Amino acid sequence: MTIGAGLGMANFPFENAKDFWEWVDLCDAARVNSLWQSDRIIGTDPFLECMSVMAALAGRTKHVKFGMNVASLGLRDPVLTAKACATIDVLSDGRLLPAFGLGSARSRDYAATGTDTRGRGRKMNEALEIVTRLWTGTGVSFEGEFYRLDDASIAPRPIQKPMPLWIGGSAAQAVERTARWGTGWQAGIETPEDVAPVIDAIKTALTRYGRDIDEDHYGAGFAFRFGSPDEPVCRRYDEVLSKRLGKDPRGLSAVGGTEEIMALVDRFRRAGVHKFVLRPITTDGGDVMLQTERFIEHVQPEIERLNQTH
Repeated sequence: MTIGAGLGMANFPFENAKDFWEWVDLCDAARVNSLWQSDRIIGTDPFLECMSVMAALAGRTKHVKFGMNVASLGLRDPVLTAKACATIDVLSDGRLLPAFGLGSARSRDYAATGTDTRGRGRKMNEALEIVTRLWTGTGVSFEGEFYRLDDASIAPRPIQKPMPLWIGGSAAQAVERTARWGTGWQAGIETPEDVAPVIDAIKTALTRYGRDIDEDHYGAGFAFRFGSPDEPVCRRYDEVLSKRLGKDPRGLSAVGGTEEIMALVDRFRRAGVHKFVLRPITTDGGDVMLQTERFIEHVQPEIERLNQTH
């Protein structure tokens, strides 16, 4: 089993594109495991559109893999999404990590795009089937409640065989989707104690579909900062998280140094997680670079040591 730790980005903290690309170049040169872009369309905070970022990273980078954490398939047409992902995978020589979730029904993205939230779970189920079939076969015909295809094919198909398909979400329906279509599962903002029963539920559900997911394809994410919990940026992060989730934010991030970060990694590992998306808690683009440099210098070697002992 391989342990991997990538870096995640939610909003856009940089002053300009040049600063963003300097960060990407740093991660690529250091062989960071992967880069992940959150998905949000409507809002006053600056957010890059995740599929556009995937295409841009395909052209800019040479080593790092990259994925969406996670793209809402409830908002996106499955045929266009399958085609876009296949294109990006081909142009990156097989480095895309597609990850999909349902997205919040309270998100303004649904209203702004005129997307009905009724039946969105069933709609996503149909979309997942269409995407996976278009990636793997030709002459796809499908007739569902929301989508219809007649002898449809896309070419070129993805380089990766099988194409990764990470599913996000911890609800019972997300467990079933992961067991039926996923090659991996990605937790949301949750503690190791939250994650462990979901992983167990997925493994139980897999037996009903006669499928397997690699033991090291269960993922989770958390925020980190080399610094002090008393810093204003950390207090602000906890306040925002507490308001958003409606619960105590303790246990959802690691602030301090390498020891604190790796301690939370270890707690997740004991829960069955082997892939990580770590999100730096930062004040601005310059701080992102500083936190990333410390991640590369201190955390990456620890992850490598774990892999050497397993």
